[in-house]
Amino acid sequence: MKILRKILSILFVLYFALWGFTKVIHYPNPYNTVKLGLAPASKTPDLMPANTIAPSTNPITLATANEKLPATVAWNGKQISWQEFLDNSYTNVFLVLRNGVLTYQYYRDGFTPTTRLPSYSVGKSMTSIMVGQLIAAGKIKESDKFVDFFPEYKNGTSFDRVTIGQLLDMRGGVGVSDNYPSGPQGWGLAIAQMYATTDLNWFIKHNRKMAFEPGTQASYRSVDTALVGMVIKKVTGMSVSDYFSKNVWQPVGALTPATWNIDRKGGVEKTFCCFNATGEDYAKVGLMLMNNGMVGSTRVLDLNWIKRMSTSIERLDGWGYSAFTWHPYPNIDMMDGLHGQYVFIDRATRTVIVKLSDVPTDLKLAIPTAQVMMGISKA
Repeated sequence: MKILRKILSILFVLYFALWGFTKVIHYPNPYNTVKLGLAPASKTPDLMPANTIAPSTNPITLATANEKLPATVAWNGKQISWQEFLDNSYTNVFLVLRNGVLTYQYYRDGFTPTTRLPSYSVGKSMTSIMVGQLIAAGKIKESDKFVDFFPEYKNGTSFDRVTIGQLLDMRGGVGVSDNYPSGPQGWGLAIAQMYATTDLNWFIKHNRKMAFEPGTQASYRSVDTALVGMVIKKVTGMSVSDYFSKNVWQPVGALTPATWNIDRKGGVEKTFCCFNATGEDYAKVGLMLMNNGMVGSTRVLDLNWIKRMSTSIERLDGWGYSAFTWHPYPNIDMMDGLHGQYVFIDRATRTVIVKLSDVPTDLKLAIPTAQVMMGISKA
């Protein structure tokens, strides 16, 4: 019993030491941190605080049809069955829209059309849409510097010269690498800290060291989108969620409430990730982009920004990139999230594909998945 009491006392001290440490570094408490680190992607939206984005007051119900997809697809150098592809790529939801008609729907057991699923870096493209609207409204310019809006963040380095345009194309140079090792060994890295932080402003203030001079090269860094999200909140005078609800979610005709995870109650949205919605409502955003910013007779996004999002500026990991949007193939726009979240847009064939998945962090399936979606879009 003495040994047991000693062990329990040590564990008690360690737990409260960890509790205090997570407070100091602005992490969730140890219990919630472990839950967040171990949860599959599809379960993370409810593990962090979030703002709710109300469904549209004029929701749009997509027409449906029945499309039979190919019996087999090419996957990592061999032909496999369609169901094997869905299983091997950890698919929870797979939707195909042709000319605005929902022609194919797949939901894994336990997932339904009303299941809200995370976007991860698909949220970056949602952030780009808001930037395009604010530029069209004259509220910001790509030449504006981040510190023009947040002079208190000046530190006398090249951080002070980082512009909105550079951030949009991953050319900011802020030294927070997107290195995602799996398991507990990755929890202490800066990117994990930014994802889990309970105070995004505190994180940015302590992570302004530069990896390269702004504009001199491109490197995929989620911190660039975090900075842009802070600017959106500053210039609109409202939360990112409220702005997005009024200017994007309502006009696209969303059927279901979305959420956007925030650092803490009353805090700021993590715009580099953490937007959560149903598959069909993700598809409606893709449909709006495919239709050159229009939803019916309503213009949601300026045509100039559609061109900006669709024209590659940089090459990242072998793909074109611009304004928080990927271009894996010519004339293809794609939103891409860490765990296999995709909104794939092919204007030539009038096709939008949505894939929401639970791909483990250490698996690299983006290229073969994009190949499959390209094949479907051209079928």
